[in-house]
Amino acid sequence: MDRNPDTGNYRRYLAYFGTLNINMLHLRKPWVVAWWSAAFPGFGHLLLGSQIKGLILILWEVGINMQSGLNKSMVSSFTGRVDLSKQLLNPRWVLLYIPVYIYAIWDSYRKSIEQNKEWMLAEWERAPIVSFKMRGMSMNHLDKSSPSLAMAWSMLMPGLGQLYLHRIPIGFFLLAGWISFMYLSGVAEIVLLMLEENNIGVWHSINPQWALYMPSFYCFSAYEAYVYSVEYNKLFDKAQRQWLERNYGKLRPGLCRAAGR
Repeated sequence: MDRNPDTGNYRRYLAYFGTLNINMLHLRKPWVVAWWSAAFPGFGHLLLGSQIKGLILILWEVGINMQSGLNKSMVSSFTGRVDLSKQLLNPRWVLLYIPVYIYAIWDSYRKSIEQNKEWMLAEWERAPIVSFKMRGMSMNHLDKSSPSLAMAWSMLMPGLGQLYLHRIPIGFFLLAGWISFMYLSGVAEIVLLMLEENNIGVWHSINPQWALYMPSFYCFSAYEAYVYSVEYNKLFDKAQRQWLERNYGKLRPGLCRAAGR
């Protein structure tokens, strides 16, 4: 069997604990993962724990989308300016955009099915769950969290829910991405103008190329925080159950002697 230094001689294990993150297997709906990849390439892979591939696809989406003018073209078509929409598109970049977009959806769907199979085998193998990790600069441990609170923090500011769950890399990435979108889209200025009741100048401040990223980015952050909070709670219960099953026999004589005293 493949040896893992934390869990022993087990081929598959349910979770990996690092000081900055917890990556885990759990049962997923493939069509939900594929839908998030369609909403924003890379989001489906982040849900699957493939963070490097997910982050690369997100950066690719932003870069190619900017060069192709796709978001500006979409906004123009939504407002009925079809001729302007065609002029804003750069066909050279659009043709590069389509294959990778389709691949991101297909790959996340396929990978979610395969991970569900791995999850079933890992459940059967029952590898021990290591729920504590400490290094010189950081520490991480598994505990109960509130799914509604994790979602609320991400709704207040995308990325904060992930930081609440100690998902440090993805949390700071979402936080930095949201701040960048807020600044480049001009949404912050729009909020201030609306508070000042200056409705005339509101829509002149918006940059649609960047603003169109924000709804999917915002919703994904809240959804991802909620889902992982629920799954971490399930993992916590499994870790507690495993520990009791493996140590109850060893603890029982000591408890009996203590009770006799």
